Amino acid sequence: MKNVLLKSLAVFVVMSFLNTQLAYWSGEFIKLPGGKFGMLSTAVLVGSLIITVIALITVAIFKGSYNSIWKMAVLFEILYLLMLMLSGASPVTYFTDNTDYHLIDLLLYLNSMVICVVVCLFDVIYSRILSTKVKN
Repeated sequence: MKNVLLKSLAVFVVMSFLNTQLAYWSGEFIKLPGGKFGMLSTAVLVGSLIITVIALITVAIFKGSYNSIWKMAVLFEILYLLMLMLSGASPVTYFTDNTDYHLIDLLLYLNSMVICVVVCLFDVIYSRILSTKVKN
């Protein structure tokens, strides 16, 4: 994929859907009732799609700076964590007040960091595979 905007759109959409799916699985894993956290994954999806639009505008403005997948993933991660902070979700509050709400906040932060690391590792592995094919 040579086009920077298409590549960045693919990265942002994948990260958005992975964040949404992990938010849903986190609610299922800790057996949260549907009434309390039923719209959590939808809220994460809407927030992630807003972040995707903001990140695409940023990439369109600074096209030359975002030439690799890991840079795009870090941009998305910074914007996503900023969104979580501005929404009032704090990852450290769980350690002082053990409630389901604070546990979900902590898991949202952890999930997004894991997704960023996975996407960056994918970029490293993919670039190594391409570099070995170019040498041959």
